[in-house]
Amino acid sequence: MLDKIFPKIHNEGYKFIVIFILGTIILYFISGFLGFIGLVLTIWCYYFFRDPDRISIGDENYLTSPADGLVLQVLETDGPKELGLESKKFTKVSIFMNVFDCHVNRSPCSGKISEILYKPGKFINASLDKASEDNERNYYKIKNSHGEDIVVVQIAGLVARRIVTETSVDEELQQGKRIGMIRFGSRADLYFENYQPLVKVNQKAIAGETLIAKR
Repeated sequence: MLDKIFPKIHNEGYKFIVIFILGTIILYFISGFLGFIGLVLTIWCYYFFRDPDRISIGDENYLTSPADGLVLQVLETDGPKELGLESKKFTKVSIFMNVFDCHVNRSPCSGKISEILYKPGKFINASLDKASEDNERNYYKIKNSHGEDIVVVQIAGLVARRIVTETSVDEELQQGKRIGMIRFGSRADLYFENYQPLVKVNQKAIAGETLIAKR
């Protein structure tokens, strides 16, 4: 029960929580009302950086969600040109993380990271289609146990200003393992072949647990 009220916090969150606490103290001395607003924002900051444990299915016939959030689109498209995959057809599932969702991202499958590519960009609303091509983003190409490329893209949003990577090239991943996070509102795109989608637009997804696709 206590872990629901006081969830584990991602390491990225501690400095922000301290900043919010100090800001709240300053605001309190200016105005009790402003201090209350600061307290509410501090509580929000704490929960934004929560990092709960998740239990994945552990089955390579499934892909699990790389992010908490709302499924924006499920479509057939070319692979990311940044990774040289534009000549191949993939299924793409996009998940939008609002400012109340957990922003820790996880690997959808077990496998080895063959490439990580960071691309600077804009900070338009992550729910818009063009965010996949225009915004700051980070690509992970994962070679799964079937020898296929599974791609996860972290995309910064309107207020997000930093993508955090917690993995490295050639690292072996287990399904559901943490690969990084994005500060504040953002999006994750998942590209895959030879799996059938199991989710629909407007469905809520939970990182590491929701089944996105099946072979």
